[in-house]
Amino acid sequence: MKIRFHKLAAIAVLIGFSAWIATGEFSSVGSAQSEAEATPPATAAEEAAPPVLRTVAVVVPPRVQHARAIRISGQTQADQRAVLTTRAAGVIGDLRVQKGSAVKAGDVILVLAAEEKKAAFEMAKALLAQRQAEFNAAERLAETGNMPKLQLETSRAALAAAKSQVEAAEADLGRLEVKAPFSGIIDRLDVEAGSSVGQGAQVATLLNLDPIIGAGEVSERDLGHIRIGDDADVRLVNGKMVAGKLRYVSRDASAQTRTFPLEVAIPNADGAIPAGMTAEITLKTEPADAVILPRSVVTLSESGDLGIRAVDKDSKVVFYPIDLVDDMPNGLVLGGIPADARVIVAGQDLVTEGDTVNAVEADQETINRLIGEVTGGTQ
Repeated sequence: MKIRFHKLAAIAVLIGFSAWIATGEFSSVGSAQSEAEATPPATAAEEAAPPVLRTVAVVVPPRVQHARAIRISGQTQADQRAVLTTRAAGVIGDLRVQKGSAVKAGDVILVLAAEEKKAAFEMAKALLAQRQAEFNAAERLAETGNMPKLQLETSRAALAAAKSQVEAAEADLGRLEVKAPFSGIIDRLDVEAGSSVGQGAQVATLLNLDPIIGAGEVSERDLGHIRIGDDADVRLVNGKMVAGKLRYVSRDASAQTRTFPLEVAIPNADGAIPAGMTAEITLKTEPADAVILPRSVVTLSESGDLGIRAVDKDSKVVFYPIDLVDDMPNGLVLGGIPADARVIVAGQDLVTEGDTVNAVEADQETINRLIGEVTGGTQ
């Protein structure tokens, strides 16, 4: 009976314990109950309290009129360049220039020695004089009726042939000379006096360096901002700054780079600027309405666009994409920012678009720091 009773009691305890576990009610047991009793319920005032807003510092930056600066890498080039060649074969009898010589348009560079051509020219002139005299006599005889008109025409034809011979001989003499097609400097001289050259041989390279040309290529994005005649500053690789004007912009883009070749004409009367120097060309366009802000204010939007964050009239954060007008050593000149925009200058990276913030005017310390960034540390 005792064994049977203990078995029944164990079964009853097991059933009861299993039922209690199945309910999942443990909060009333042990430390869980104590913690629940120790936690006071939230008051209605606490549940109604507004969330704490993040504080950001804002400023309304002053507006400036600033010319857009478009910077282009390029190099200097000669305004005109010509490779001079001979038009006849022969021996150079008279070389009148040397490397670096300045010449005017039409100056003779060299003359080929060709006595036979000179002799042919003199002979052609003598024959012309004879044919002229014969024609004059035939014309007088024809007027008096002592010569048939047909014979007069034969004499006229002979005179015309003699004139053609003189012109041909004179042209041959002209081919003995090599002349400068424009004013410039002899940059290369490939021959010496007394050397023999063939027809079409290269003898010299002539450069016109006034004006010198700053050549580069502008992107398709900046093409709409430039006009022929715009002022340009050119910084040479040696640090020298020179001024020029935009004189040419190609209307056909490079197929590889999608950029447009351009030329800036730079006065160079003394020839101090050579061709082939590396240069940075800065084109100046019409002044645009902009603000100057330190680089630290610029941030990225959630979509990756470059711009600045500001606060609107409802104290919500807004994002304005920027138009980079100029990148100066003392800060960025930015366009595309509304005139009444309150730009966030402290805390802009801790908020996102649409956040409601507590916007306060930047204190003097923050303003001084920003001015120091823009001015490079000098007030």
